[in-house]
Amino acid sequence: MVDISLIPPHQPVLIAGPTASGKSALAIKIAQHSGGIIINADALQVFDGWRILTARPDDQELSQAPHHLYGHIPYDQTYSVGHWLRDVSPFLKQDTPRPIIVGGTGLYFQALTKGLAEIPPTSPDIRAEADARRLSEGHQGMLSELDPETVSRIDGQNPMRVQRAWEVFRATSKGLAMWQDETPPPLLQGDHCAKIVMTADKDWLNNRIDRRFDSMIAAGAMEEAKSMLPNWDPTRQSSRAIGAPELVNYLIGYCTKAEAITAAKIASHQYAKRQRTWFRSKMAHWEPVMLP
Repeated sequence: MVDISLIPPHQPVLIAGPTASGKSALAIKIAQHSGGIIINADALQVFDGWRILTARPDDQELSQAPHHLYGHIPYDQTYSVGHWLRDVSPFLKQDTPRPIIVGGTGLYFQALTKGLAEIPPTSPDIRAEADARRLSEGHQGMLSELDPETVSRIDGQNPMRVQRAWEVFRATSKGLAMWQDETPPPLLQGDHCAKIVMTADKDWLNNRIDRRFDSMIAAGAMEEAKSMLPNWDPTRQSSRAIGAPELVNYLIGYCTKAEAITAAKIASHQYAKRQRTWFRSKMAHWEPVMLP
């Protein structure tokens, strides 16, 4: 485990890691030890509506340290990396408390420390076309239409990353890689931060994920899904909350409760695997914290 006493109290802290790896607990521990405010860097926890399933901090955790950018976006809205950078920017000024930025969205950390290309927004028509293609034929067709340089840079196994790259190409006739090469300076210099990445044995983490999902069900995740059901739209960004589609499938009669829970746990394992792959590829120079 990282020795938090060695982190200077003025130094920004970045904590990345897969789902259920204990990132939030470490962030709270650092904040209580040497001060700071905790800022969300998880693309699903920014939305309201799915507090339990996205593992947003509960009331007890919120009482232990200041938290920001959690559940501040309506569940029916869209939200991009660019939106997050604009939202996080005020917390990075010199006259603000030390930021402790924690989450599982690697792209947020990359944009924060390496900059983000200023790509024009995608029109609703193109987004709808891309959504329809992804849902009907998968993402491989869109991947095959991208330029080689973009293909070499994105996670070709991640449907949403492929869709985003395709939308950029469709909207601008210019590959995502070309836009990235025109990236402005980052908001936060990575060399000036304590950069921590949580890592864990696959079986240990999967068991922890399963136990946490059982706890989510006990805490009211099914009731949360019922409350969201009247306005359910699988194409929304917030609907990608891990476990949401599976619980909705049970509620509308597509499967049994046990089948839904099993499917949600499998989806969580797959999500954690994608996260671990990203962190190994993009954050090899960060300080690893091996769990347990």
